[in-house]
Amino acid sequence: MLDIKFVRENPEIVKENIRKKFQDYKLPLVDEVLELDQENRAIKQEVEALRAQRNKLSKEIGGLMAKGDKEGAEKIKAQIAADAERVDTLSAREKEVEEQLRKDMMNIPNIIDPSVPIGKDDSCNVEVQRFGEPAVPDFEVPYHTDIMESLGGLDLDSARKVSGNGFYYLMGDVARLHSAVLAYARDFMINKGFTYCIPPFMIHGNVVEGVMSQTDMDAMMYKIEGEDLYLIGTSEHSMIGKFIDSMNKEEDLPFTLTSYSPCFRKEKGAHGIEERGVYRIHQFEKQEMIVVCKPEDSRDWYEKMWQMSVELFRSMDIPVRQLECCSGDLADLKVKSCDIEAWSPRQKKYFEVCSCSNLSDAQARRLNIRVTGKDGRKYFAHTLNNTVVAPPRMLIAFLENNLQADGSVRIPEVLRPYMGGMEKIEKKK
Repeated sequence: MLDIKFVRENPEIVKENIRKKFQDYKLPLVDEVLELDQENRAIKQEVEALRAQRNKLSKEIGGLMAKGDKEGAEKIKAQIAADAERVDTLSAREKEVEEQLRKDMMNIPNIIDPSVPIGKDDSCNVEVQRFGEPAVPDFEVPYHTDIMESLGGLDLDSARKVSGNGFYYLMGDVARLHSAVLAYARDFMINKGFTYCIPPFMIHGNVVEGVMSQTDMDAMMYKIEGEDLYLIGTSEHSMIGKFIDSMNKEEDLPFTLTSYSPCFRKEKGAHGIEERGVYRIHQFEKQEMIVVCKPEDSRDWYEKMWQMSVELFRSMDIPVRQLECCSGDLADLKVKSCDIEAWSPRQKKYFEVCSCSNLSDAQARRLNIRVTGKDGRKYFAHTLNNTVVAPPRMLIAFLENNLQADGSVRIPEVLRPYMGGMEKIEKKK
């Protein structure tokens, strides 16, 4: 959410930013916000003037009564009563105006960084650089569900009977590999200086509203019936929510957290061949990272965070690339974002495994996450988030890139301590 003062002073910049995000239908919101803001300030001024007048008139009543001017005192009392009624009317309208103003402000997108490429959708995202050589083996790479099933590691049929489409049973060595990747990712981030966190897996509606747009919320979140609780779509939500309504000392920043959680999402996406299996699912597990920092530090943290993802995937011998998200592909709260995509030898293309985002003060402003500077100045923090690793989707890249000609899967050295020293997963007969 933008600062109302910024919108008031820079309406054309806000409108141009909306155009760059190809959301022209939101342009009327800017003028509506300006009108509501003007009305809101006028109401406050009138209420303040009426209350000041009431105090002044109240003092006059005693003097008139002392002089025996009862009629004059009654006139002033009538005026005070009329003013009080006017204040009540204005206060009710003020509440309506502020509610609509907040609603409109929450629908106006954050100002994107000047470095963001302009484009309508993800087809306009820009490859920045590659890490590792993408290779295609001289043997056929099966579809990921076939690899998992050949290792005795996947049961989709039973999951459909128990939970429906979009769920899975991971079994045996593949399930162990899943947990090994999460444990390795956890230790990887702890070694980077991040504090490990297991957060709540359900959050209140005001936290959901604070961390994401209404559109994203409706598309993603599962609500607990009859309660003000939502299942998290990513642990970023509850980790950022940890700081709601907080005043933090500048010298304590940055806060760097890494968390494990299950994640729950309604949307499965398109139903093409690449949507089969465990690529798009309703339930998965994830290691996430978030940073809460000073505004002047958020650019540096953004660079550090996506590079950590690259380092992690390369340590597991998975080629990746960095893809800069264009303006039309950015969620409304983000000022800058990039995807880390892993190489798929079977598809001979890359697919998303991590997403790193700088949200500037958008989440902090919604959640009231503030900082007190050494000079006493108070300001909103900046927040960032990035996927560390999200199996089972990332297992697709892992299995394809470590698949051997005999159908076994090699375990990279960094994961062997988490797999009981196992060097490969053998194909089941």
